[in-house]
Amino acid sequence: MTMPIKSGAEYIQSLRGRKLTVYLFGELVKEPVDHPMIRPSINAVAATYDLANEEPEMASANSSISGLKINRFLHIAESAEDLVNQNRMQRRLGQLTGTCFQRCVGMDALNSLYSTTFEIDQKYKTKYHQRLTEFIKKIQEENLVIGGAMTDTKGDRSLSPSQQTDPDMFVHITKRDAKGVYVTGAKAHQTGCINSHWIIIMPTMRLKAEDKEYAIVGAIPVDAPGVTYIYGRQSCDTRSMEEGDIDSGNSKFAGQEAMIILDNVFIPNELIFMDGEFDYAAMLVERFTCYHRRSYVCKTGLGDVLIGAAAAVADYNGVTSASHIKDKLVEMTHLNETIFAAGIASSFMAHKTASGNYQNDDMLANVCKHNVTRFPYEIGRMAQDIAGGLMVTMPSEKDFRSPATGPLLEKYLQGKKGVSTENRMRVMRLIENMTLGRNAVGYLTESMHGAGSPQAQRIQIARQMQLEYKKKLAKNLANVKEGEAAEIIPENADYFNKIFGDKKKKAK
Repeated sequence: MTMPIKSGAEYIQSLRGRKLTVYLFGELVKEPVDHPMIRPSINAVAATYDLANEEPEMASANSSISGLKINRFLHIAESAEDLVNQNRMQRRLGQLTGTCFQRCVGMDALNSLYSTTFEIDQKYKTKYHQRLTEFIKKIQEENLVIGGAMTDTKGDRSLSPSQQTDPDMFVHITKRDAKGVYVTGAKAHQTGCINSHWIIIMPTMRLKAEDKEYAIVGAIPVDAPGVTYIYGRQSCDTRSMEEGDIDSGNSKFAGQEAMIILDNVFIPNELIFMDGEFDYAAMLVERFTCYHRRSYVCKTGLGDVLIGAAAAVADYNGVTSASHIKDKLVEMTHLNETIFAAGIASSFMAHKTASGNYQNDDMLANVCKHNVTRFPYEIGRMAQDIAGGLMVTMPSEKDFRSPATGPLLEKYLQGKKGVSTENRMRVMRLIENMTLGRNAVGYLTESMHGAGSPQAQRIQIARQMQLEYKKKLAKNLANVKEGEAAEIIPENADYFNKIFGDKKKKAK
């Protein structure tokens, strides 16, 4: 067995020397670890290892699978408390990095697969759950990073996978042999994929019988033959390649997205966790999105950083005592905590699945994510409001360091007496970074589309509104008579039983 990774430094070292095919700006990257645009995203993942060492109660857990104390990102949730601690860890990492730390997808993929494979096995007498459990044990023992790849490029959205003119618009099986299957296609917007050790390929939507060859779930090494990565652009990303560290705003940490191209990539039988069970694709997707939409409490950690930056720049500008500044900071905090409250509530209201792990509450997860599609934008708007226009018109760090222009900028960009001009510039660049620049990818647009667009959450919320039950409540209190009295029991009784207990209340 390979020695387990223990620290962020050891994690970074584990990424060196791999045979990855990564393209950036049309050129093959020789060593991603040393590329200035890629390295900040690697640093963000490294922070997940260091936090487990520094705050083990929050960021580690005792696994019943391996019997080891493991990184919480590799843990199968065994209680509601485990899910709550995931959220606490996610917020803390957001505070420490100010960006996407790229491991929530893998954590949520493992947990959704754990329960789904168990139920597939119950129906079809397959061995997926046993295979998955062995895989989880291995990655826990070695303390590896797992990436989850769900989003296909989709082609014509009005057509199902099997109806596409080009079958590669969705990842699918191209051939089989006695040892496993080969898959072809592409996965888009893949967070942290190059920084992972393994990728789990999953279907992206509900499938029909004719889509059977698209119902494939399996694990592949990141450097498997036939896998190509095309690195995604981020706003202002090349600033990390310039001299100095002011203009990047956050020079140490960043997120990462890439497109994964799969060209007849082999998945051995022992690493296949679904193969043709199209009727369980929807269950997997829904359980994954339920976990992942609640995982967006990570954005509250970023919100904490942005609120702090806005408060700092207000102080540097000498306007801290202005009532409208105080009011904006209160509103930013209110919005940020509202996101966190929904996520924590979803985790706390978890239920035990047939497999034994815990699934968070679906309604509250969708409320959490729907808040995330809106509130970070408003928090960002108010941060920009407080910072002022200099945030986007400020000259470069090279101008600030220049003997010709530096003294002029030092003179004219000063704020409140006693405040360093450079520090004022640094905080403004951080706000720019999080609301317009590189880390706005993770804080804003990813908040809109990650784990499903706003409409996806609205559909799920509409399915669970319990309108008939709520109408009965209203009619009962209004003494409305419509035929025989009926029991006031919700359509989804389990949800309400978690809140009120198991007593069934009848209408008078």
